[in-house]
Amino acid sequence: MPGCPPSRLHVFAEVPVRTAGGMVLYWMIAQRRRRSNFALEHAVDWSRRLGKPLVVLEALRCAYPYASDRLHRFVIEGMADNRVAFARTRVCHLPYVEPRPGDGSGLLEALAREACLVVTDEWPCFFLPRMVGAAAALLARMRVRCEAVDGNGLLPMRAAPRMFERAVDFRRHLQRALPEHLLAFPAADPLAGASLPDKWRPPLALTRRWPEADLEALLAPDGLARLPIDHAVAPVDHAGGAVAAASRLRDFIADDLPRYAEAGRDLDHPALSRLSPYLHFGHLSPHQVARAVFAREGWSLDRLGASANGRKQGWWGMPPAAEAFMDQLVTWRELGFNRCFHQPDAQRYATLPAWARATLANHPRSPAARGYSLRRLSEARTDDPIWNAAQRELTRDGRIHGYLRMLWGKHILAWSPSPRAALARILELNDRFAVDGRDPNSISGITWIFGRYDHPWPPARPGFGTVRYMSSDSARRKLDMDAYLERYGGDAP
Repeated sequence: MPGCPPSRLHVFAEVPVRTAGGMVLYWMIAQRRRRSNFALEHAVDWSRRLGKPLVVLEALRCAYPYASDRLHRFVIEGMADNRVAFARTRVCHLPYVEPRPGDGSGLLEALAREACLVVTDEWPCFFLPRMVGAAAALLARMRVRCEAVDGNGLLPMRAAPRMFERAVDFRRHLQRALPEHLLAFPAADPLAGASLPDKWRPPLALTRRWPEADLEALLAPDGLARLPIDHAVAPVDHAGGAVAAASRLRDFIADDLPRYAEAGRDLDHPALSRLSPYLHFGHLSPHQVARAVFAREGWSLDRLGASANGRKQGWWGMPPAAEAFMDQLVTWRELGFNRCFHQPDAQRYATLPAWARATLANHPRSPAARGYSLRRLSEARTDDPIWNAAQRELTRDGRIHGYLRMLWGKHILAWSPSPRAALARILELNDRFAVDGRDPNSISGITWIFGRYDHPWPPARPGFGTVRYMSSDSARRKLDMDAYLERYGGDAP
């Protein structure tokens, strides 16, 4: 078998590889990059073993939930980077952007008819598991082997045999299980030195039916105007793609990492990583990020702590700022993947902790409490200037500062008719506007607002019970809000 760690490989059906096929197909759906990509490396290994060309299909539907100019442009910028990255190789990169709902139907099937097997990415949430499951069932009926590769984190999702309810318990598991996986990073460039067959040329009938995307035209001003997507959610000013991701990573490691531990509650602190959109869309690998941290700190495996005690500081054997960042990158980020892998419906209200649902039910909000419609929330038209500023940051920049994101969600809980309605509203606003939304990390952060990964905080309050309470008055005392409100508010402090 090709050299993919077994814990990262999922075979949907034991269908033999069709050695008579004309190529190996990598259906790139979540890890949208050339570098540090386990799935691409796996497909390259198959291509070399079989002596068949490698084809990378990178497609973008137009009817996925929350499809917008913002999300489309970010993905297409990544496609443009990938086209350049594969241009001088023997890999055939096929970028396809669906012009109308359903127009892309049949493309994967048509390519699979020519394939020895199909390799794709494993991703545990949003619509991707359903899409891949349906495609794998179709391929099985066609007698085409389909393999999915988990490139989501430093710890393979299958290396955690159960779902963890507390970060400290997951951290303890990581400290026991992760060291062996730190020896099995993906190749920095899977194509370096690879002797692949000549580039595959798609049949004319296929390109006529599904023409390659004109990426320059789509990225031009008004290039997305004809697509049936949400044009009210405008692109953000930070570009997508592997090139922008690598640039941001270099800047963060060189300038900002030493101050990372100080950045959490400073609204103007430059040391926030800003890497999550690139990790979400697969323009950057967590292994690339970890490698960069290791290189900066001159780190090696012999600096790992010997005790699996679950503590946040000390296990990596790095300075405090790097330790804090690695805890976010690995513990908290991968805790979300752990939950979504073991609990695919993790965003549903019924999956919240029983204690949290009980206390929320037993302490409804006061009938006199102000409520706002989803439209007023979306338009940042409340009586709270801090909340309005946070919502404007989300709608303009596609993100909210971490501390204010928690406060933002707590207010929606207080203002909604019920906790269940609050969860639906937060998911709607986050998934529509946040570039890094629709992600296991999003689900973790949003459900934390309702008590997940937390514990009771008495005394009980209307609308919260003993779920942790946060207020704008407290934020004013803890944070210097003036510059933030000037930038995003338009409201007087």
